[in-house]
Amino acid sequence: MLAYIVRRVAYGMLVVLGVLFFLFLLFFAVADPDDIARKALGEKVDAEIIEQWKINHNYHKPLWPSIDRPKDNLLVDHFARMLSFDFGRSDADDSVISERIKKGVGPSLALTVPMFLLGLFFGVLLALFVAFFRETYIDRMGVFLAVLGMSVSILLYIIGVQYLVGKLLHWFPISGFDPSPQVIWRFLALPVLVGLIKGIGGDVRFYRTVFVEEIYRDYVRTARAKGCSEGRIMIRHVLRNAMIPILTQVVVAIPFLFTGALLLESFFGIPGLGSMTFDAIDGNDFSVLRTMVYIGSLLFIAGQIVTDITYTLVDPRVRLE
Repeated sequence: MLAYIVRRVAYGMLVVLGVLFFLFLLFFAVADPDDIARKALGEKVDAEIIEQWKINHNYHKPLWPSIDRPKDNLLVDHFARMLSFDFGRSDADDSVISERIKKGVGPSLALTVPMFLLGLFFGVLLALFVAFFRETYIDRMGVFLAVLGMSVSILLYIIGVQYLVGKLLHWFPISGFDPSPQVIWRFLALPVLVGLIKGIGGDVRFYRTVFVEEIYRDYVRTARAKGCSEGRIMIRHVLRNAMIPILTQVVVAIPFLFTGALLLESFFGIPGLGSMTFDAIDGNDFSVLRTMVYIGSLLFIAGQIVTDITYTLVDPRVRLE
């Protein structure tokens, strides 16, 4: 297993280097440093101010390495900064990006972790329920509602929940965030509810498909022939043997809990990493966008490696070689 993990980590590092080179092409070869400066300062700013801004943000160097300057260029500086996690300063407000990330991780996790855990619990539970009543009107209605929930835009959920629960009923605040343990749940209730409603349809449909496939396996027929009840079969046999596809979706999603929920944080005023990314898109903050894309790729690669390792924990037949 150790050799397999080392090999996967090595492949992952190659993918990271490829992502970094793609980011360089996307943010520097396509968008000229002068254009980045004008978007940060304004179109009518003087050339001297643009040059000084480029020097302050380290954009004054040539794009590509040359014989006389093999290291003093934007390509080498880009790789050195990203690989050493020295993300520099924001193009928009000159704030230190690493400090903003540290401040935003907490609010993002406060939103995404309960939303993820509740979604996993209710998704598996409802999927087991509709799979238990497979090929009945309950199953058909469950699939219909799941598809309907997936088809509605999250913006409609946000506006509807804010208007109904926040404005008409006045149960929870519409926007804002307070990290105090006594009141934080009030600010997270609405975004968690919206995220749960939006994501539950896809989860139920996916898990139901997995459970129904397992129901028609030979071992389930054998369990029925031995007199096992249908409920015991669903819990002890079907759920247990369906853990690999469930685990794949769960473990891959866990790293992205740290990057936050972009739309939910923005509309509900939660100062997390998702809101930070949304503000960077809105303000043409290329340095923050580059950093968040890079962090997202690292988390995705780590999630893939952890997923492969956890396969051996739920299925002893899996061998990593």
